[in-house]
Amino acid sequence: MRVLLCLFIGLLGCSIYSQNKETLYDFTDLPQSLMLNPGADVNFKYHAGVPFLSQLHFNVGFRGASIYDVFADDGRDINDKIENTINTLTSNDFFTLTQQLDLINFGWRSKNDKDLYYSGGLYQELDLIVYFPKDFAVLAYQGNQDFINVPFRFSNVSATGELLTVYHFGYNKKVNKKLTFGARAKLYSSIFNFRSTKNRGTFTTIETPQGNNIYQHVISNADVSVQTAGYAFLRDIESEDNSDGAKQVTNKFLGRAFLGGNLGIGFDVGFTYKLEDQWTVTGSMTDLGMIFYTKDVETYQAKGSFVFEGLETPITDDNGQDVLDELEEAIPIDTLNTSYSALRPVKLNGSIKYSFNRYEDDSCNCFWDGEGAPYRDAFGLQVFTQFRPKRPQYAASLFYYKRLSNFLRTKLTYTVDDYSFKNIGFLLSTHINKINFYISANNLLEFSNLADARGVSIQLGFNVIM
Repeated sequence: MRVLLCLFIGLLGCSIYSQNKETLYDFTDLPQSLMLNPGADVNFKYHAGVPFLSQLHFNVGFRGASIYDVFADDGRDINDKIENTINTLTSNDFFTLTQQLDLINFGWRSKNDKDLYYSGGLYQELDLIVYFPKDFAVLAYQGNQDFINVPFRFSNVSATGELLTVYHFGYNKKVNKKLTFGARAKLYSSIFNFRSTKNRGTFTTIETPQGNNIYQHVISNADVSVQTAGYAFLRDIESEDNSDGAKQVTNKFLGRAFLGGNLGIGFDVGFTYKLEDQWTVTGSMTDLGMIFYTKDVETYQAKGSFVFEGLETPITDDNGQDVLDELEEAIPIDTLNTSYSALRPVKLNGSIKYSFNRYEDDSCNCFWDGEGAPYRDAFGLQVFTQFRPKRPQYAASLFYYKRLSNFLRTKLTYTVDDYSFKNIGFLLSTHINKINFYISANNLLEFSNLADARGVSIQLGFNVIM
């Protein structure tokens, strides 16, 4: 058990975290900004992302600890470091993994209305969050001897995971000189899902000096479930003795990715509003939607109460199997095939920006006929929120945008979030004729020692922009 716990803590330290893309948000030189705010003030005639390369996005980090905290070569005993890390972490700390890959991304301006821009495409997303099971980590590593009459809560066990593809089509409209509004419809095709949230019940060791034994070990009102969609097929393939299991899994996953999975719908909305010539406010809400799981669904549920009397631990070498048999009879694990639905993790973005240092002539050739010349510089504040099973995640960023030339544009950010108070990010975007390449990285100060990093992220992509 200690080995598994050590492995889990190690995974926490090298995890991938929330979908905040502070360098990319409102960076309207890139079409990918429309995915964060469908109402972004973009001025493209058309764009086409290079298939599979228009956006590759990773974030890496963990709230509460790092690999270095446990595995640093500092002369301390590793067991002491593990115990200290467990004591430091709380049940609100979490391991998350989020990754996105654009498969197709395109857009074009309406021939009949130059104020109207359409965009669409397809991307793959992996989203996972596992909260640290504080109570049961303490129980597994330290035992219950020092925690008599202290309840260990099953509500600490909370996790969700999703692998899916998203088909989307967006509408962006310059309503007037001040307001740009946008919306995006989404069709989700889930490949694999699991979720275990809202678990209830406790495990408590109670001192009973008046009874036949010294202790009672009580599981009270347990209600623990794991919902899955797409797992049963994988389990059946694993149990079969065949040589083409990998091919079956690949074909099944591809079928689910291309609208053969559990389907759902959602939408994004956003706006850009110019308070005056140099001040701009933006806001967006993305992934307001739901997926309906009806195919290949299995739910594993355990409900009930159980009392075992013993000296110190509920299971010993002599009585282990008997206790497990009694426990299984009192709290059976039922397998259900009931359909379920789940909300997508809604994300909110907002910003206020002050722009200055306008181009003085038309030599840059970087704006529409009839439009005012763009500004070279801007600074402002961005905020981000993502809703999660236990509580929302928050971030706030100060940023500075610099248009060095029509060829080169940059953005520098300083972000405070759940993972770090020293998150420096930088985005570089190059434009050679119609070809665009961009690369962005966050937590630049922590690149020098990745083992001690609470978060490192990178994203890059290639586009054709006109």
